[in-house]
Amino acid sequence: MPCDLILALDVPTRADAAPILRSLRGSLRWVKIGLQMFTACGPDCVREVAGHGFQVFLDLKLHDIPHTVAKAVESLAPLPIGMLTLHTSGGREMMVAARAAQQQAKPDLLLLGVTVLTSMDAAALAEIGVSAAPDAQVARLARLATEAGLRGLVCSPREVQLLRTQLPAEVQLITPGIRPAGEAGLDDQKRTLTPAEAARVGANYIVVGRPILKARDPAAAARLILAELGSGERLKG
Repeated sequence: MPCDLILALDVPTRADAAPILRSLRGSLRWVKIGLQMFTACGPDCVREVAGHGFQVFLDLKLHDIPHTVAKAVESLAPLPIGMLTLHTSGGREMMVAARAAQQQAKPDLLLLGVTVLTSMDAAALAEIGVSAAPDAQVARLARLATEAGLRGLVCSPREVQLLRTQLPAEVQLITPGIRPAGEAGLDDQKRTLTPAEAARVGANYIVVGRPILKARDPAAAARLILAELGSGERLKG
């Protein structure tokens, strides 16, 4: 399966989003709505993005007691979303409850477990009491998530190849922390790869925000990234 592109629509208002969405129609299929937009605009921004013809990845990283997370999944299920995130560090019981709620309320929704944020490195993990290296912690949480029934994971592209050796082949891997070839600034991302590199190691989707949003021509930037993805053949496992 080829690797696909998801735009991270990290803008402050719906008014900022509208011209970007119009310019990107026909260039890509998926748009990610995160905390910034959802907090500012609520469910209406999800409906608006879907109304532009995009599939929506709602990235809220749910993390609470099992009952609360399950009820949140139920509340979000009527929205036109295809993917939804929760934190794997919430534990097995929380993920099992979320999966049960998703199966009941929206069977075609792909629940994604977030492992270790791409802004975190070994030093950041140590500060919160995790002595494991980032890749070891990612692998531990990924196995827990798949045992709990999740069929997709969010991880750094640098851990994709490792996870492909440890998880069922059908598990979908979604990778932020992507910077196109020649992109200078890494911003707050610390564990990054280029689109072609992510495709080669086995990512199903890559998430890209600022390199598209800040481009003079967002549609052209998206097409360049898609072309770069097409140049990245899968590594043989």
